[in-house]
Amino acid sequence: MRKTLVVLFLLAAFSGTAGAQSGTVLLNAAGATFPAPIYTKWFDVYHTAHSNVQINYQAIGSGAGIAQLTAGTVDFGASDMPMTDDQLAKVKGKALHFPTVLGAVVPTYNIPGVTGDLNFTQKALAGIYLGTITKWNDPEIVKANPGVKLPADDIVVVHRSDGSGTSFIFTDFLSKVSPDWKSKVGAGTSPNWPVGLGGKGNDGVTGLVKQTPDSIGYVELIYALSQKIPYGAVQNAAGKFMKADLTGVSAAAAGAAKTMPDDFRVSITNAPGPGSYPISSFTWLLIPAHFDDANKGQAVKGFLAWMIGDGQSYNEGLSYAKLPPPVVAKEKKALSQIQ
Repeated sequence: MRKTLVVLFLLAAFSGTAGAQSGTVLLNAAGATFPAPIYTKWFDVYHTAHSNVQINYQAIGSGAGIAQLTAGTVDFGASDMPMTDDQLAKVKGKALHFPTVLGAVVPTYNIPGVTGDLNFTQKALAGIYLGTITKWNDPEIVKANPGVKLPADDIVVVHRSDGSGTSFIFTDFLSKVSPDWKSKVGAGTSPNWPVGLGGKGNDGVTGLVKQTPDSIGYVELIYALSQKIPYGAVQNAAGKFMKADLTGVSAAAAGAAKTMPDDFRVSITNAPGPGSYPISSFTWLLIPAHFDDANKGQAVKGFLAWMIGDGQSYNEGLSYAKLPPPVVAKEKKALSQIQ
């Protein structure tokens, strides 16, 4: 279900000069549902301590966020996938990527009679979404779950119907672990799904899985936790089955944090290391480097400075990992690019 978040908060200006100016600064933003819970929390907390800016944020999917940024109908966007060179070239002016949090995408399922945690091999997840593994008692699933009585029922595959950064993260992982997936489908926000039912947003996929027996879907971790639906462990690059948690997500980001490119565009799916959760990702705010309205530019800089500082203390309570210190340090320097 498409979920629209309209968040009103008062935001102090970034500098003393801006703070002296009167009038409300209105910012409109749209994009990813993956980080929507932490964005809602941040905006609410910021509302209690700052003044003079109103932000309207629509959680409508990364693809729509990029499209609206490109069309110039929002002041900034939000995406779970970094924009491509081609996408950046279509934006009027320069668009900057600012990582906000780290999160995990998890396989969630509804199998009558199965209440415990399941293990999913890389081959099993790729096969299920390719449509080559069609039964819950397929040998590839059974071998990873000794002692679990899996039914001979058909697997009902659920995926996103909208342009989705969550889909990009999931298909980016599948493309790295399955040559068949890479050649037949590939990574993208709106891939040509071989099989399955579509749900809008993380909420839509969660709802479909909850109401559909024998189904499997993929959602951001906080949606599985908040809806109290089971989610499985995933085989990582080291061959270990890892259930998503903050430690595993942070481990996946550790290597990338040290070598993060200046534009912050990086993938950390299927990261090396025995403790890495394999379907992890940064998520980004997409910020114009130049604002025609100087008040808007200063207001955005003020929020970003708070977000990468005090704002990070709220991440773990909503099952997002904090940004690694080296990334925060690079972002502080990148703030100067916003005018």
